[in-house]
Amino acid sequence: MNKLPDIRALYAPVQPAVKQTDEGVSYLELLPAPALLNYIYCYWQLKTKVPLQTSFQYRVVADGCMDIFFEANDPQCSFIMGFSNAFTAFPLDQTFNYIGVRFLPGIFPLLFNVSAAELANQSTPLQEVVPALTVFLRTIRAGNDMTAIKTSLDSFFQEQILHIHTAPDSRLYESIVQIMHNGGIVGIENKLNVGISARQLRRLFDFYIGDSPKAFSKVVRFQKLLQSPGNILKDRAYLDLGYFDQAHFIKDFKILYGLTPSQALKK
Repeated sequence: MNKLPDIRALYAPVQPAVKQTDEGVSYLELLPAPALLNYIYCYWQLKTKVPLQTSFQYRVVADGCMDIFFEANDPQCSFIMGFSNAFTAFPLDQTFNYIGVRFLPGIFPLLFNVSAAELANQSTPLQEVVPALTVFLRTIRAGNDMTAIKTSLDSFFQEQILHIHTAPDSRLYESIVQIMHNGGIVGIENKLNVGISARQLRRLFDFYIGDSPKAFSKVVRFQKLLQSPGNILKDRAYLDLGYFDQAHFIKDFKILYGLTPSQALKK
């Protein structure tokens, strides 16, 4: 099998909506086993520490990745969340314990030979997509801590990568690397030079990412902006990432985050 590029060294998708200090809710991320670092960005857990007084609105910002997630207290309740070109809001109950796997861009379709385009901008019951994975998740017990759950997930996915039937397409991953190197600046898709036509490249992105190179670039640019130091609005850092003006930046940011920059990034 062709070797995957080290996308992790170029891209660190951020989900900033839940912080460790949020009262009543905790969020944890764990790295996978070393053999899985080029495939899985992290395992995560979002759970209540005490029953909440009201339902919880969990906002997932666009990050270019695909996630599987399940309720540990009801592992038959499992889903796959595809590539999203906008933020997604999930209304959760007053008590919950969700566990997830965040795959690096292009990886879930490689592992399971499933078209990302069919899963984009929605959460789909996992049973309809990868039944064998659903069966495995039902073996995970809610009483186990995340270290034990991580060990189980590591074992499953390390076995899975041994049975990948399709070699990674170097042209796709070279394009992904170029987009990330350029911070997702709009217009880069017209300059991608990987030896195939724009139409062929679009087909690859549809299957492995779930949308066009342009849509993926926009999310990469947004994620880079989230990690920019300082005050983005005051420092006008958005201009360096190809936004035409402040109004253009605020409009795109609100679509991808669900809040305006001043609401989301206030100290």
